[in-house]
Amino acid sequence: MKTLQKILTPDQPIPAVEFNPDLILIFGSRDSLEKINLQPLKTSYPQAIVTGCSTSGTIAQGQIYEDEVVVNYIDFEKTPLKYTYCSLKQVNFDSLEVGRHIANELLTEDIKHIFLLSDGLNVNGTSLIKGMADKCNGRATSSGGLAGDADRFTKTLVIHPETLQPTEHLVVAVGFYGKHIQVGYGSRGGWESFGIDRKVTKSKNNVVYEIDGQPALQLYKSYLGEKAKELPASALLFPLNMEISEHHTSVVRTILSVNEEEQSMTFAGDIPEGSTVRLMRSNSEKLIKGALQAADDALSLLQNPDFAILVSCVGRKLVLRQLAEEEVEAVQQELNADVVTGFYSYGELAPTGEMRTCELHNQTMTITTFREV
Repeated sequence: MKTLQKILTPDQPIPAVEFNPDLILIFGSRDSLEKINLQPLKTSYPQAIVTGCSTSGTIAQGQIYEDEVVVNYIDFEKTPLKYTYCSLKQVNFDSLEVGRHIANELLTEDIKHIFLLSDGLNVNGTSLIKGMADKCNGRATSSGGLAGDADRFTKTLVIHPETLQPTEHLVVAVGFYGKHIQVGYGSRGGWESFGIDRKVTKSKNNVVYEIDGQPALQLYKSYLGEKAKELPASALLFPLNMEISEHHTSVVRTILSVNEEEQSMTFAGDIPEGSTVRLMRSNSEKLIKGALQAADDALSLLQNPDFAILVSCVGRKLVLRQLAEEEVEAVQQELNADVVTGFYSYGELAPTGEMRTCELHNQTMTITTFREV
């Protein structure tokens, strides 16, 4: 595997490289992706799959870039790749159907892994992953993330692999095939619950209307105090821990938007009625420790990776502030991969548990590593 990484300002031309990449992953702020001209990549590397997404901060070389575009060139010597895409608009924003479409398009006998980049605001991540799992039936692992838009929550973009245009409402997935590709993964948080257990008494999919019989948004605002004026961005500092009874595990859910009229909150993934939830908080030391645990989990599955993609939640960045680069630098040193890239997201996708089932996570550092043998 050959890898190369370039960090560009939006007004710089896309540079040529000395090899023919099979995959070009591009991450940058929404503003920078809307400005940069990606069309030369289509001419220079017609065989390459080109995709990427907008971010809430872009990761490269152990640092975080706010306004630059990071271009990652990867050449696989022995690993076939295939891509597919689906517009949420085309299926009436049915995330379950999008997941099924992606799996149907990519599944073959020798599929190994699916890496997915999704719209970050209009998708139900839980349904998206469930749709994929229904079709995959354990035949491939999956990971990826939901695109970001800093802390604005206005518009997210995914680069269309055919037009090379950064596009709203799009989901793109890349399949990796054959016996020569090896994949590792890890996902950890570093958050802790506080307060009392509360029951979700009215919800539909990823929209919560009532908690303990009270309007959900009203109750949540009572915890936020003055920070309620900064919603939805301030909600990233206090996500919800939700227990998944059938798995005997829990996941973190973060808010994407609020509805003042309905007093409801929309989350990145489902929160079913009857779920038990608790507020969460963290500090810099615990978050960085969680990120290192995610790196160790990935290394336990795959030593000496060639290439790593980090997808970390924007909420972690807001808590860490100037220490955010410490998290990224610590993970890069731990992995010791040739190229480490990634982005701060509105949701992270990674397998959990012995069954390697992909879940939607929030407020985690999620890592996917690759190596050819």
